[in-house]
Order: sequence, then structure tokens, then C-alpha cells
Amino acid sequence: MCGIFGYVGPRDPVPLIMGGLKSLEYRGYDSAGIATICDGKLAVRRCSGKLKNLEDLLVREPLAGEFGLGHTRWATHGRPTEENAHPHRDCKGRIVVAHNGIIENYLPLKRRLTEEGHRFTTETDTEVIAHLIETYFKGNLEDAVVKTLTELRGVFAFTCLSADDPQKIVAVREGAPLVVGSVDGEGFVASDVPAVLPYTRSILFLDEHEVAVVARDGIRLMDDSGKPREPKFQRITWDPIQAEKGVYKHFMLKEIYEQPAAVGDTLLGRISQDTNQVHLEDVEFSAAQWKSFKHIRILACGTSWHSALAGKHMIESMARVPVEADYASEYRYRNPIILPDTLFIFITQSGETADTVAAQRMIRQAGSKILTITNVVGSMTTRVADAVLYTRAGPEIGVASTKAFTTQLTCLYLLALHLGQLHGRIPETAARQALTDLKMLPQKMEKLLENAPAVEEIAKALFRQSDFLFLARGVHFPIALEGALKLKELSYIHAEGYPAGEMKHGPNALIDENLPVVFLAAYEAGNAEAHQRYEKVLNNIKEVKSREGIIVSVGNEGDNDLIESSDHFIGIPPTNEFLLPILEVIPLQLLAYDIAVRRGCDIDQPRNLAKSVTVE
Repeated sequence: MCGIFGYVGPRDPVPLIMGGLKSLEYRGYDSAGIATICDGKLAVRRCSGKLKNLEDLLVREPLAGEFGLGHTRWATHGRPTEENAHPHRDCKGRIVVAHNGIIENYLPLKRRLTEEGHRFTTETDTEVIAHLIETYFKGNLEDAVVKTLTELRGVFAFTCLSADDPQKIVAVREGAPLVVGSVDGEGFVASDVPAVLPYTRSILFLDEHEVAVVARDGIRLMDDSGKPREPKFQRITWDPIQAEKGVYKHFMLKEIYEQPAAVGDTLLGRISQDTNQVHLEDVEFSAAQWKSFKHIRILACGTSWHSALAGKHMIESMARVPVEADYASEYRYRNPIILPDTLFIFITQSGETADTVAAQRMIRQAGSKILTITNVVGSMTTRVADAVLYTRAGPEIGVASTKAFTTQLTCLYLLALHLGQLHGRIPETAARQALTDLKMLPQKMEKLLENAPAVEEIAKALFRQSDFLFLARGVHFPIALEGALKLKELSYIHAEGYPAGEMKHGPNALIDENLPVVFLAAYEAGNAEAHQRYEKVLNNIKEVKSREGIIVSVGNEGDNDLIESSDHFIGIPPTNEFLLPILEVIPLQLLAYDIAVRRGCDIDQPRNLAKSVTVE
């Protein structure tokens, strides 16, 4: 959850480290700190609050250095105060550590080290790492780190440096993500790829139980026992400019507007209207393997779980294969029944979500086949899976996910269409139309974004409300959940997503003249089942209207019945039933964004949240 950035090389490390931390602040923003070595002396600057506070501190108290590391924190152990801010030092002030994750056995270690004479000055679990390294340090930092690892339990990553073993940073991965880059006499280490992209696209993703020595003369890699390993660098295709805000006020707004291009990139090379086929050659399953799967179970967390729910509707309807969607965080803590011939699909934007990866490992041990849908090449989920379907969304910096979600939905639609064709469930004409709909999708997303001013007017009317209800049916229900989540994340307004058919089982009690109710009422023209659901949603709208609720509807362009029934209406371009969710979610993203802006909330760094949940 925290962000780490380190640099070794000929340049002044302070501006580079601060720049790296800025690109990682989405991982945590409770406190921040930086440490450098200069002329054999360790210097540290730390403060509570956001990174801007550390920038101001460095103006008042400048820092020089030859190499160093920094940290931006999302608090787990200890309050977000200056004393608990990383990096943390040993007793002698010669070793410093920046850490992401949890040391599960830190209390007994702290008691023992205190009895041995070590002085602790913080409430964090991290400080035990610095004192253990101090205990084992005999002039070689990596040797001390390897010995320290034998005593630590938990899921974590950390970097450290020593004034007595200069021009190197030692980096460790024991569950939490860490990447390394090296180019032209410079070494970089960071918690996530975007921080390193301005300097190199050749990235080493540290694997579990690996230790990297990052130095000016290159990277040395070893396992946690000190045995050398061969580094395997991967080429990252993301453009560094994608990780910058550019002309946009917030990363989230930029990423909302990047969605048409991101979906287009996701489709690139994967559909052919010449053959009316979906091509998933990058997924390493044969046609026979695909056909062998009799059941599918999709596991994910957060926004990715909402895409999993939508994927269940898509796959069951188009391929007629039974699908279940589960929270990864719940699945791994029960005794699930794993049926034979089951394909497990794991969805995670970062590829490092702790619960998702842990559940994936559990399924790997059970012997079932695993497909992962992710955005990050080389991430941990890709190493545990049998096959990977990349979303190609590019770096997503805003904590509230947007383009990752719509590209996940796109991948799931491709997957459903592919399975439907393999199982002979989709006629040729239907396949041709589905591919045409896909091809037109980015263009329709762009058209929808042109209506952003209308959404802003709705936000202006509703931003003072304290509660929202989002209602929908069928494949649109997951989008109601996602719309409610976005509003909660960004504006801190209480919001619930609910199946519209369940209104009489509780939600009706909430409705009064102060409650905005957002209905997702778009449907595929000519689809009898979809139209039947739409008519039921219209009845739900009348129920809310009779109780004086405020109606916000998202429906087909020019739907006069819906327009007349609603206080606020957002029109959606026509497409098929399973692509409508990708269009519907865009105005909900904009609505959450605009409401949060008007309420003065921090859009890219919502309170108490971080981008990647890499620890439990």
C-alpha cells in the first residue's frame, strides 16, 4: 500500500526520489520521508501528511546526497505522525529502511531486541527490520539482509541502505510488489512501474523471496538464502507520458477520457470481421482446452469483482457455461468445493492484489487451470497463472478505477464471445453483429464523453445530498454497484447499489424527497428479454416517484417515457445488451467525479484508501 522509490547513480538523488514519490503517492499519502547518504553520513527528512509537506520541509531544510531512498506511507501499524514516517533508522543512525507491508511477528522481535539494548522510537512494525539488520551487519549490507529475512514473517517488501556499505540499495520482496530498473550507470527501485518509466522501460519484477542489490554497476539478484539468480528484465510498452496528468486537473478525469483509446487498444488484433472470429492467441489455451472447461469461477476484489459479476452474465448468456463470481478475499478463507474441469479466472488491475494472488496460489495447489486478466505485464498474478489476458489500459494512477474497469469488461466480452463461438452457441450473423458492435464501441464512448457538461449539471443539483441509491437489473446491476462504489470512494457520500427487483425487500424504506435514486435503464433495441427488464425498471421508477424520490436515469437516447419519468436523464448510444454496461458506467464515473469536486474532496487520493491493496 505504501510507495517506495530509491536511486543510485551520478545525479542528485533528491529531485529524482521526490519525483518518484510523486508518481507513487496514489499508494499512500499519510506521511512521507526521504533518506540520503552524503560523505559517509546518513541524513533523513520526514513529516506527516501529504508529499507537499515533505517538499516544503526540504525547502526549509535542504538535503544533499550521493544516493538514497524515499517513502510515502499508507498507515497500518502506528499513527500517521512524523515519528512513524519512513524511512526508519537503526540505533547508530547508519542504516535506514523503507518498508511496504506487514511484519506479523514484530512484537516478539521488538521485545527481544529491546532486551538486547536496542532503542525503539516509533510505533511501527518496520523499525524492527532496521534493528535486525544492524545486529547482523558486518560490513556487507546484503549479507545482513539475508540473515534478517530468516527472522521475519509476513507479507512485505523493503529497501535499505547503509552509510558503511555505500553506493548500493538492497531491495527485498516477500509478497508485496517491488520493481527494479538499471540503465547507463544508474539503478532504480520502486513499488510500481510508473515511477521508473521516465528513466527506463527495461524492468525487473522481483519475484517472491528475492533480494536485489541495486548499484551503479548493475543489478545483482539472489534468493532469500543468498544464492545468485539470473535477472530477467521485461520490456514495458507504456509511454511515460501516460503516467502524467497533462492538461487534466486530476488523474481520474484524464483516465476517464482515455477509456475510448484504452478499449481500442484492448481490442487491437483480437477481432477479425473478415472471419467473424475473436482471436485470443495471446492466451495460451488450445481450442480443446477451452472446450474442456465445464464450469468457470471468477475471483476478484473491489471494482474488479463488479466486472466479474458482469462477466458472469456475459459468459453464461453467450457460451452457456455455468459461471460463479466470488470475492477473492472471502473465497480463500472458506473450504470451497472445486469441481473438475473448472477454469478459474482471476481479475486484478495491478496484478498484485494480496487476496486475489493468495486465492490464486490456493487454486494453483489444487491443480485447476487459471486464467488471469490484468493490466500489468510481469506482475505476480501473471506468474501464478497458466494463461494471461492483458487489458492494455496503460498506467492507471487515480485511486478510483475507471479505464481498468472498462477494459476488464471488454476482455470479458471477448472471452464470452470466444467461448460462445467455440461451443457453437453463436450463429454467424450474430457473431458478425457482435464484432461490429465491438468495433464501434470506442467511437460511442467518445460520443458519450461529449455529454460531460450535462452530467456536471446533474452533479450541481445533487452534490449536497447525503445518500444515493443505484438500481438496475440483469447485467446492468454490477454497474449499479460500481456507480455506488465510485460515489463512496470519491465524495464520501453513503451510496448503495441494489437489484431493482429487490426494492420491496428493504430499499423502499429509504425513499423520501431527499434521496436521489439512479436507475440504469438502457436496453438493446429488438431484444425481447432486455425490453421486458426495461419495462420492469420503468415500474420501479414509478414506485420511487410515488414516494417523492429524486429520479436520475441512464437510458437509451431519445427514450421519451424515461425522460418524462425522470428528474434528470442521461442518454446512452445504442449497442448490444452486454456492451451497454461499458457505456453506462462512464456517466456514473463523471457524476461521482463532479460531485466530489463540488464537495471539495481529494479526487486522486481519497481518504483512507490506496490504489493497490497489496497487504491484507
